[in-house]
Amino acid sequence: MKRIISLMLSLTMAGSLLSGCGSKPPAEGGSGTQSADKLSVVTTIFPEYDWVRQIMGDQADSAELTMLLDNGVDLHSYQPTADDIIKISDCDLFVYVGGESDAWVDDALKEATNKNMKVIDLLDVLKDTVKTEEAMPGMQAEEGHNHGYSHFADSDVQDRSLSDWDGDWQSVYPYLQDGVLDEVMERKAETGDKTAEEYRDYYETGYKTDVSQITIDGENNTMCFVTNGVAAKAVYSYKGYQIYDYKSGSRGARYFFEATGGDAAAPKYVQFSDHGIAPGKAEHFHIYCGNDGFEALSQEMDHWPTYYPAGMSGDEIKEDMLEHEEKEYDEHVWLSLKNAKVLCSAISDALQELDPDHKDAYAANTKTYLDELAELDREYQTVVDGAARKTVLFGDRFPFRYLVDDYGLNYYAAFAGCSAESEASFETVSFLAKKVDELALPCVLTIEGKDHKIAQTIVQNTKQKDQKVLTMDSMQATTSDDVKNGVTYLSVMEKDLAVLKQALN
Repeated sequence: MKRIISLMLSLTMAGSLLSGCGSKPPAEGGSGTQSADKLSVVTTIFPEYDWVRQIMGDQADSAELTMLLDNGVDLHSYQPTADDIIKISDCDLFVYVGGESDAWVDDALKEATNKNMKVIDLLDVLKDTVKTEEAMPGMQAEEGHNHGYSHFADSDVQDRSLSDWDGDWQSVYPYLQDGVLDEVMERKAETGDKTAEEYRDYYETGYKTDVSQITIDGENNTMCFVTNGVAAKAVYSYKGYQIYDYKSGSRGARYFFEATGGDAAAPKYVQFSDHGIAPGKAEHFHIYCGNDGFEALSQEMDHWPTYYPAGMSGDEIKEDMLEHEEKEYDEHVWLSLKNAKVLCSAISDALQELDPDHKDAYAANTKTYLDELAELDREYQTVVDGAARKTVLFGDRFPFRYLVDDYGLNYYAAFAGCSAESEASFETVSFLAKKVDELALPCVLTIEGKDHKIAQTIVQNTKQKDQKVLTMDSMQATTSDDVKNGVTYLSVMEKDLAVLKQALN
């Protein structure tokens, strides 16, 4: 798909440049802007556009400012028009989010006619503070994205039966040894803190096992372990679970089973971890086995033999692991006032370099605006500190991860922030409705838009059925008409604070 977009952009630019051969060239020594005496700034979304306006102040009226997504088109579904590409090609400053939704930008910038333009990628500015999309209990999984949970409440964890691990399974250890998983180690090294060889050594310890195959019969509660070609089978009884809080800040759960009869060579105690915390078929799992009791197994953190379905080839296992290594970044960085301060400073620096004649004015405007952002940030913290609750629940997509993390709030939602899903399953609706009851939440929240059917369905499945459905604005549908009517980034964040206050009290 990316190659197709690249080709389309190249053809668009070629045609546009040919049709514009008679246009007025930039002034000698100029930057190549659309108008030689005007600063040209192109932004993708409303928050960026408003930040530029606030920093430029009076000078904004004499500049050419463009907001590409000015007709309510969502960031995640936007594709640039030919006119959009031309505006980007010739501008002095281009500001964009930089996530997967902006995959088209790299190709557009390759066609830029103004080689001196400054480009601000919001995610690049924020660097290591950018968060990845996170799966939460009850959240509808996108097709092809069935990830485990790294954050959850103790009450989210449910008992499971051996049937969740039913089937024939193979160890991945041989594929590590023969080099099939080398590409996985290289991918880990690209984003991790170890070299590929160091990761290989780490997983050599983690995956190492003599048990090549495990067959699990959930209906009869049996497990058969094949060790060095010899099979040992036993009947197992479920003994509950334990929740773990890891040093990394994430959480996990292990499920315990104890042998009650069968071959003496089969392990007496078994723990499963598949990143799940509720009933559901495992796609792969880590297993901890031994004869010295559950407490001994619970101390094991460095050795976790891993198993995939026996029918998968080594290459298929490698591809699955590589898919899990792909990080989908949460693009909604503008919904953090703390992030906004960092991003506005970066925009101000760029504008001051591009327009030194007004540098002092931009600096003064920036200071004033950063103070306003800081004051609203303090107001958010005050509301949260005095709130009766610390959890919000969205019957919708959830783009507010940065905001809730800023103030230590918990959340549940029907979909992740960048999800393309629009229909919630019965299980998702039921889980969220039970959470509303369990936490006595007064509201079910949504984001902007006309269709709040999922939130209303959640309310109808609660015991009281009288919770309010309130909307928080993620600024993904703000239009140029809204701007003309006085909408600003701060005004939207203030309204969101008012809604959040209702949801927490």
